[in-house]
Amino acid sequence: MIVLNGKRSDMTPGETIVAALARLGLDADARGVAVAVDDEVVPRDVWASYALGEDARVEVLSAMQGG
Repeated sequence: MIVLNGKRSDMTPGETIVAALARLGLDADARGVAVAVDDEVVPRDVWASYALGEDARVEVLSAMQGG
């Protein structure tokens, strides 16, 4: 079971970080987006090839402007 932003997801092992972003409606090229898998930040340049494991915990953060 892959956990995406704290919620169980229907993602399957082997899907990529780019696929996780798409499920959240985010573009992998969007600025201000960071991804951590199992508490480790994953560099943007490997998102397309980073295959998620069966029990991966994925956290996607996006910067928001405001005040």
